Amino acid sequence: MKFILATHNMKKCAEMQRILAPLGVEVFTAEMLGFELTDAEETGETFEENAYIKAKSGCYESSYPCIADDSGLCVDALGGEPGVYSARYSGGHGDDEANITKLLEKLKDVPNEKRTAHFTSAICVCFPDGREIRLEGRCEGKIGFEKKGNGGFGYDPIFMVGEKSFAELTAEEKDKISHRGNALRKLVEVLPEYLRA
Repeated sequence: MKFILATHNMKKCAEMQRILAPLGVEVFTAEMLGFELTDAEETGETFEENAYIKAKSGCYESSYPCIADDSGLCVDALGGEPGVYSARYSGGHGDDEANITKLLEKLKDVPNEKRTAHFTSAICVCFPDGREIRLEGRCEGKIGFEKKGNGGFGYDPIFMVGEKSFAELTAEEKDKISHRGNALRKLVEVLPEYLRA
């Protein structure tokens, strides 16, 4: 079975491929299959709403089952910031350096024990027949004081789980504990009944 990823993010595509391939589900971007999808505007106020908007739009345009994720970082000391605005925290979309700089600046006087945070990932799969699956995964951690590691993307260099940042973990290590990995594992549990239908 083929799933179309509702965004153009190749790193998310690779992550989903690693986790879903054992089920016989292949994840592709539209471009990999030779067509384009319109970028759905993320107008939702929650991660789940944004994932649904993207998956529904991609499914409608492609007539394939479409998978989308909306995820972000929520920092307790900042009342949940940046939350659903994670990718646009500094004003643009996907400027990781600016987003990290802004967050670290806001947390500069917050002591280590109060720098708790979690990543949240909402996954939505929409099928051409109208069925849908909505799931969420979380990963608890803390915000470090400086960037560590060269892997991952987004806030990975400052999100600490134990002594390591997400950017210091291998892809396989991160898959085992990440918010997206946790959501995709839930998908793996429920997906077989949808594939049989």
